[in-house]
Amino acid sequence: MSASPIPGPAQIRLLALPEATPTAIYGLYEIFSAVGVAWAEMTGEAVEARRLDARIVARDAAPFPSPLGLPIVPHAALDEVAADAVIVTDLALAPDCCPGGRWRTEAAWVRDQFARGAAICSVCTGSVFLAEAGLLDGIEATTHWGTARLFAKHYPGVKLCPERIICPSGPEHRIITGGGAGSWTDLALYLIARFCGPAEAVRIAKIFVLGDRSEGQLPFAAMGRVAGHPDAAIGRCQEWVADHYAQPNPVARMAGFSGLPERTFKRRFKMATGYAPMDYVQALRIEEAKQMLETTADPTDAIAHAVGYQDPVFFRRLFKRMTGTTPSRYRQRYRSMTTIGSGRA
Repeated sequence: MSASPIPGPAQIRLLALPEATPTAIYGLYEIFSAVGVAWAEMTGEAVEARRLDARIVARDAAPFPSPLGLPIVPHAALDEVAADAVIVTDLALAPDCCPGGRWRTEAAWVRDQFARGAAICSVCTGSVFLAEAGLLDGIEATTHWGTARLFAKHYPGVKLCPERIICPSGPEHRIITGGGAGSWTDLALYLIARFCGPAEAVRIAKIFVLGDRSEGQLPFAAMGRVAGHPDAAIGRCQEWVADHYAQPNPVARMAGFSGLPERTFKRRFKMATGYAPMDYVQALRIEEAKQMLETTADPTDAIAHAVGYQDPVFFRRLFKRMTGTTPSRYRQRYRSMTTIGSGRA
């Protein structure tokens, strides 16, 4: 049976209000623009993933200064676009402000998009806009912790959960609120997993080094792109080992397959690929192990055997040396992204 065709790009609209600060708007735009593109460019691995069509929208398309003075330049006016998801980012609001009556035009457009089936999202104080638009009445939502009093005063009907970072709620979880200002990265990964699949969310997290960085960058790193080279014998060996890396004695097998003396093979392999042959095999094996940890519940010992290591203790040591973390911690790091499938749009 042939694979289902990838849907067309999801329409993501970053709603720029007059009070919007630029960091999350442009950060989200950059990350969404990398979906389905950046991984292949960086690693050389061809992947299929739904794209995201991200655009900054506002009441009209004229550029305007943000509260920080930096300009926000919309791509389109509200009456020119529809959406699969709308995101309202953090707003520069005084703690004692009275938001009643603000944003009437934008609120009407967002309610219409929600009625048409779009997911409506907020980052940080952007949840105040969603509350003012009447979208948070009677449901759970989060916001920046410093805005809790404003909610208690003006929107007591919201079931506020300020301890949450990401809070999906409402019908079909189509209302998604984020906590503090930095929650835009968590929201980005949540939406990528939901619209484009968990595997793409994991790839984007690795590219942009998003998430827990307490163990450094190695847990995010992937095997780099191997530059093209003219050595046909080594190229054939690379094609062979891509499908047979789990076999015993893969370096000796490649040397025999190449028809070259072993020392000549090792020298030419390093010259062509930049890797010693055994380092190349280990990189392939660890990349496959990472994929299995991300996408399956298979025990670590079984994964070790599947990628070619008969000694699970050796595998764990090698995995930690090459990734900076243990297999179990690696799995935990990306597990939340791989469980969003049930809420995918």
